[in-house]
Amino acid sequence: MSPIADANPTTPVKKQSSSKKKTHSAKKAAVKNKVTAPKALQSASSEDVHYLEWKEVQDFIEQMQTQYQFDKAQLSAIFAKTRYVESVVQLIKPMPAGKPKNWKVYRARFVENARIDAGVAFWERNAETLNRAETLYGVPAEIIVGLIGVETIYGKNTGNFRAIDALTTLAFSYPETPTKEARMAFFRKELSELLLWTRESAIDVFNVKGSYAGALGLAQFMPSSLRQYAVDFDNDGKINLKESEADAIGSVAHYLVTHGWKKGLPYAFPASLSSEKIDEKHLSAALNQGLKASYTLDELRPLVSTPDENAPRNIKYGLIDLQNGENPTEYWLGTDNFFAITQYNRSYFYAMSVIDLGKVISLARKKSE
Repeated sequence: MSPIADANPTTPVKKQSSSKKKTHSAKKAAVKNKVTAPKALQSASSEDVHYLEWKEVQDFIEQMQTQYQFDKAQLSAIFAKTRYVESVVQLIKPMPAGKPKNWKVYRARFVENARIDAGVAFWERNAETLNRAETLYGVPAEIIVGLIGVETIYGKNTGNFRAIDALTTLAFSYPETPTKEARMAFFRKELSELLLWTRESAIDVFNVKGSYAGALGLAQFMPSSLRQYAVDFDNDGKINLKESEADAIGSVAHYLVTHGWKKGLPYAFPASLSSEKIDEKHLSAALNQGLKASYTLDELRPLVSTPDENAPRNIKYGLIDLQNGENPTEYWLGTDNFFAITQYNRSYFYAMSVIDLGKVISLARKKSE
């Protein structure tokens, strides 16, 4: 998102009183690498957690030394200063079940005046770069502008968490959820990618700040995406997604085209149910076909149709549902380009917000000319 993590929850080792330090040190020397974390986090603060003393962290350091030739002493020094962040754990927890999803409420958070104004200004000062990215990668400027706007309001909100703290917390102290083991494996991979990237770039890892999930820069790339898909689009010899708007623009376009974006293909078309007596199993199967375009218009006709005569008949679509709380659900037909955006964030709401924000900014920019 990957060795499976220890099945037992990892927790911090509490600080010892000064009278017990000597005994504690002797015990630690005796067990050596058998040190592990207690079974449950008990409202720990950053001062309570000593990640370097955790067996899981020691194993991770050994793996980084063996697989990537990291210096063990340097990594030990890093994890000795790395902090557990309780707010990261709280922020990563899934939303409580039961509250209905509401597309209109979600959209209003992103397609709003301040973000639109900032998007117009961003487009104006980067018009040439956006044109170059569109020419090179085939991704329209409005999609790039929409995505960066949704992610960080054009650099206004890139995150203030130390990435090493956030990723270590999630890699070793992930909250209890059904997907805990898979998520810990994912964040351990991202932690290793962060360490590799800072070593390659000669950057102090403690100076790298991002979101609570470890996403970085204007485009909020995870470290693995940064290493694999980020590009030096301003040609200054380095990649800087934090301060270079050009690098962010080029990197977003490169990411999307690598994940299936097709030049000239539309994004999505509105749709409506073909009748009130729809086969619910058939509808559910179409809605759960995955993040891909799998059906022709003819195959979808028993379920939905689109009033848009511009919808091409020679391509495939995926059926999208945008739930509106207690109000009727909106249905759309998404193309491969819609689903390329979902590879950035696996959410229909997210992808449609990127599209809508970009379109609104494009219209606002034209009106201001």
